This record gives sequence, structure tokens and C-alpha cells, in this order.
Amino acid sequence: MTASVRANWDFTLMLQNAETRYGDLGSAKQRLQGWGQLIDASEALPEPDQLRAVNSFFNRQLSFVDDNRNWRQSDYWATPVESLVKGAGDCEDYAIAKYFTLRRLGIPSEKLRITYVKALQQNQAHMVLTYYASPGAEPLVLDNLIGEIRPASQRKDLLPVYAFNAEGLYLPGTTGKKSDTKKLSRWQDLLKKMQTEGFAVGAG
Repeated sequence: MTASVRANWDFTLMLQNAETRYGDLGSAKQRLQGWGQLIDASEALPEPDQLRAVNSFFNRQLSFVDDNRNWRQSDYWATPVESLVKGAGDCEDYAIAKYFTLRRLGIPSEKLRITYVKALQQNQAHMVLTYYASPGAEPLVLDNLIGEIRPASQRKDLLPVYAFNAEGLYLPGTTGKKSDTKKLSRWQDLLKKMQTEGFAVGAG
């Protein structure tokens, strides 16, 4: 997602597309407009402040609802628009919304990974967004379970399984990507959905 592509996010078109798809948006219109305002207000901020603003926004705007109740499907990856229209999502929806918003703010994809973990206290699969200030840095964890952004070493409750971004798929203990995200069909479907909503996204 280059700088020129990032400039192609048209929130007026996005709202029109959402109204065409969903009809009267009601309170969802304010959530979607708030998303645009978040981006406008955060573009000039340093990356740590962007992380805090985006993490807080989605944790505040979305209520946790599992896919079976929200989408009548066992595993549905929602776009940020779909999550904000519903005002709800599950763990991957929080991570996806944060990822694309931070990408829109100019943070390179190689600094961000959507990370699949096991939440040990809940004994269930979970997804978070991780941020790497530099390739060898300890990642910071943006999570919907805990509002505060913490270094991974302070999240002993999470066991990493794998992570991915536009660059590829990563396994624990490895620094290099292992495979192309084209093999992640839900990721590819998500990108296509975002394009139909009016967002210029390439590989993510």
C-alpha cells in the first residue's frame, strides 16, 4: 500500500457504498465517520501515539460478539466497515481493523503482523495485532482483551502460533516469512471485500 494508494481512501464513497448495502446506517454512521476523523487526527502523530489512538478507538467502538452470533458463520473475517456497521466483532475483526487503519496512517506492513495466538487463561484461539518498531525489536501487542498496549514479554497469557501480513506468513522463532499470504484464502477474500467497499488496497 503505497502513499499514493493510501491517499485513495474516500470516506464519502465508503459511506455511500455502506448506505447502498445496508440502508439507513443509524448509529453506525457516527462510528464510520469517527473512523475517518481518527485517521485525519492521527496522520501527523508519531507511531507510538498512532498505535494508542487506533487501539483505543476500536476497543471502544466494537463490542465482542462471536462470528456465529454476528454473522451466522463459524469463522468470518469482517472488513473494518462491516465491523463498524455492526458495532461488534470477534478477536480477528479487532486485529484486522487496527491493521488496515495503521497501514492507512503510513505504518509499513513489515512493522505489523496479525498474530494468531492461544489465549492461555481462556484456553482458546485468539488473534491480536503485533507491532515491531524494527525487525529485531520485541513486538508490542494490541489486543481487545487488555486495553493497554504491552510488550509481548508482558503477555505471558498469550502463546504465539503464527502471524501474517502483506509480506507473508511467519512462524514462532523465525524472522523470515515462510509463505505467501495468497495461500490464506480468507485474507484474499477480505482484500476483495474492501476493494468493493471503496478502499484502494493491494496486497494489504
